[in-house]
Amino acid sequence: AAELIRAKIGRIHGALSTLTIVMKGLPLAYSKDMQEDKEPTFDAFDSLLLALAAMTGMVSDMKVKRDEMKKAAGSGFSTATDLADYLVREANVPFRDAHHITGAAVALAEKKGTELDQLTIEELKGIDSRIEESVFGVLSVENSVKSRTSYGGTSPANVLQQAARWRKVLEGASQ
Repeated sequence: AAELIRAKIGRIHGALSTLTIVMKGLPLAYSKDMQEDKEPTFDAFDSLLLALAAMTGMVSDMKVKRDEMKKAAGSGFSTATDLADYLVREANVPFRDAHHITGAAVALAEKKGTELDQLTIEELKGIDSRIEESVFGVLSVENSVKSRTSYGGTSPANVLQQAARWRKVLEGASQ
């Protein structure tokens, strides 16, 4: 179902592109251009209904496996960006250099068959001496998630705020 939803969203986005191009090209007076707005509009609506039905079915019987999700979130060097951000923010490293340093850390972790947060401070300092012990505060998945505090970010506070907002919206819609 997830693949279908992803494909349908691409189709919906394509319909939006079609509509914006048609609308942008309209002359000052009404013309026959607007005949071309119906097909993508109705197709997008049908695709959205199908995607919503698929998502509803997928989520309604979903079993959340927290431990497996946590393990998956920490794999694949998902905190590499946090390391680069740390180097820029805390060690005043230009991003182009931070990117290179982070790549070296990922390569070392891959070679050792471990994750970034399992490298020792000595190993990290061997890559770049500006890395300090405080780096471990940004290399955990939990801290990575917590640090995303901008609107739409993944911090627990943001997620709880949006969940409460949408519950309120949906409760109002069902009445």
